[in-house]
Amino acid sequence: MPLVVLFLISCQQKSQKVDNPEEKELHGSESNNNSFSDWDILFDGSSLDAWRGFKQDSVGPGWVIQDGNLVSLGAGSDLSGDIITRKTYEDFELTLDWAISEGGNSGIFFHVLEGDHPTTYATGPEYQLIDDIGFPQKLEEWQKTGANYAMHNASDKRLKPVGEFNSSRIIVHNGRVQHYLNGDLIVDYQLWTDDWKARKNSGKWDAYPYYGLARNGHIGLQDHGSVIKFRNIKVRDLTDVGYPLFNTEDLDGWKIYGDEKWYVEDHELVCESASGEDYGYLATDQEFKDFILRLKFKQESNGNSGVFFRSKLEGTKISGWQVEVAPAGNNSGAIYESYGRGWLNQIPDERENILKEGEWNTLVIQVQGNRVMTWLNDELMTDLFDEKIGEAKGVIALQIHDGGGVKVRWKDIFIKELKGDN
Repeated sequence: MPLVVLFLISCQQKSQKVDNPEEKELHGSESNNNSFSDWDILFDGSSLDAWRGFKQDSVGPGWVIQDGNLVSLGAGSDLSGDIITRKTYEDFELTLDWAISEGGNSGIFFHVLEGDHPTTYATGPEYQLIDDIGFPQKLEEWQKTGANYAMHNASDKRLKPVGEFNSSRIIVHNGRVQHYLNGDLIVDYQLWTDDWKARKNSGKWDAYPYYGLARNGHIGLQDHGSVIKFRNIKVRDLTDVGYPLFNTEDLDGWKIYGDEKWYVEDHELVCESASGEDYGYLATDQEFKDFILRLKFKQESNGNSGVFFRSKLEGTKISGWQVEVAPAGNNSGAIYESYGRGWLNQIPDERENILKEGEWNTLVIQVQGNRVMTWLNDELMTDLFDEKIGEAKGVIALQIHDGGGVKVRWKDIFIKELKGDN
């Protein structure tokens, strides 16, 4: 990363304690004890098939295979040369070995997005890799190996001499991120907390509004103009999507409100508006409080719809909150309070291109306590705190607008119930 001198909190960070025994076991496990069948091999010493250049179709000439190692030749710069995985990952465990050259500088990114974003580090947090001792400029603690670059310092680390291979491991699970170096936990933090936001907004990342906000994205390796070798790169998916709300066969577990059409076709849930003046809804039989809801939608015609949460229905009158699903320019991903305060937030015009009309879109909704977060196609659209929402509980409901001519498809509807506030 560019070595700009700026003020950041640079005190040594202590690991956060987690009271969930399941998380303690997961984060304390050693990856070498797990079966290789659980892993995606990202580099086996002979193939670059799992990788491509950032915003490119293939790996550029700055990366080669030498003696079974994936090698950056140092041809890149601050704005070019990085490679990313072809697949994307939400929660995951990544392990790899790396050996940096004298004076070298590189890094490992995760949750990298492309789109309108100019570089890997504009969105992806970085596990810093650098020659702590021989780098030609003075380094701050937040710039040294193992740090969450420009955010959290590494502590109690055992770093091998330049030219020797170190082993690194990154675990991302339910927003918690851990960095390991040569078997030791050296960084431990939680995404999107008040502390995380304060760090982001007090230093380098204040100039990058979408840094660290993605829930899912590519893993990246940096070419920062230095030779660095990587080997034994593997990753396993830790994402827990919960259980399906839609069984792909029928509407079991749901109830129709209104005259609009709701039916299953090709294992997809389809809604079409009728010619009347009342909106239609398909609501769950069960009420939900805290959860992560994942689904995909495709707007075949008009596409004016939405996803309600913590809501109540009396006939076709609904009270609660809607994550908007609408044609471009109409706030998809924002929150609307039905029969109440109206829009609680709106989407800036420059973010309206995230919606893909006529194509499948991925929507993730996290509701926990008085906080609502939404991601559309991996981009954060809403991060809202609201006391009134926090007091409610209710059904999840899909909406279809009235008047005819509206048709939307839904699939891959999964919910993971959560335990109370963060």
